[in-house]
Amino acid sequence: MTTQFEGAKITEQGVTFGIVIVKRHVLHSSQEQISARALGTQAFGPIPIILMVQDGRGVPTYQGRPDIVRFLSNVFVQQIPWQRYTLTAA
Repeated sequence: MTTQFEGAKITEQGVTFGIVIVKRHVLHSSQEQISARALGTQAFGPIPIILMVQDGRGVPTYQGRPDIVRFLSNVFVQQIPWQRYTLTAA
């Protein structure tokens, strides 16, 4: 089985973290959050995983470690090096 997602791996101020773009309903389901973070960990390794949704105007909402979320709130979404990741289950 193959899974694809949009995300980014970033190192900033000595902290490496991953961002996974999710649909809004994921932020309302702890089980879906766990699944999305597991996907991020599989792609990026054992680093903090931040979940991100965008509203209809493209305004992001981040969920995860508070210090990283604070940092991201001051970054333009267009500055993030987004990529499509493809994971294949063994």
